[in-house]
Amino acid sequence: MSSSSFNLTLLLPLIVGCLMAASASNFYQNFDITWGDGRGKIVNNGEVLTLSLDKASGSGFQSMNEYLFGKIDMQLKLVPGNSAGTVTAYYLSSKGSTWDEIDFEFLGNLSGDPYILHTNVFGQGKGNREQQFYLWFDPTADFHTYSILWNPQRIIFSVDGTPIREFKNMESIGVPFPKNQPMRIYSSLWNADDWATRGGLVKTDWTQASFTASYRNFKANACVWSNGASSCKSNSPTSASTNSAWFSEELDSTSQQRLQWVQKNYMIYNYCTDAKRFPQGLPPECNMS
Repeated sequence: MSSSSFNLTLLLPLIVGCLMAASASNFYQNFDITWGDGRGKIVNNGEVLTLSLDKASGSGFQSMNEYLFGKIDMQLKLVPGNSAGTVTAYYLSSKGSTWDEIDFEFLGNLSGDPYILHTNVFGQGKGNREQQFYLWFDPTADFHTYSILWNPQRIIFSVDGTPIREFKNMESIGVPFPKNQPMRIYSSLWNADDWATRGGLVKTDWTQASFTASYRNFKANACVWSNGASSCKSNSPTSASTNSAWFSEELDSTSQQRLQWVQKNYMIYNYCTDAKRFPQGLPPECNMS
């Protein structure tokens, strides 16, 4: 879909009132397991989804709905033990050669070494905006909530309610921002031992297989895109509720402090400080405060 066919200014006054909140518990109603030949399973009466990986194949699922802006929450419990070489990807993506994408990827590691949380944002097919983090807890011991807030002004990645990254709309200086292409939610567990752990030096130990990641408590306060139209149709801004606050949400001073705490103590890679990678100069958004 071209940007000209979607008029954001028309959506803005309509968006406030009528937002679709997806089921917070039933994976049967919200997701399709798309590959893995039985390695992806929905269990506990639809409350839990598991993905597994063995030497023959990984597995994956996608949302039934497409979304154009929203706040997406999912609880994940990652592959425990020696997860080196494995990647658990959880992301939003559109289709086509100029796709948009908002990524969480969890890079496995040897037992006792921390997972790396890899984030990226693609606009119109262009990515290369990686930031990577360690987590301040063991993501394999229990479920934790990983959230994407996506509105026309910004994208905020959060973990258990703590923001770890903000990507602002900077189209005014020529930086593509995902705003015109509806996206589905995707997740997969797969073998990436050619690059995932220490640049590919550590390979997957298949004697530990199968590897399993688990999902629960999906929640989407979001605009569902169907047949060329958004579910956000209300003409009455006065009917706004807390469910639609995400559409204009930004980080308050407390959240800014928490973001800075994460980036100071747990960020291990930031493309905006990698001058060797960009000899012609850092991307333009890196020069903005």
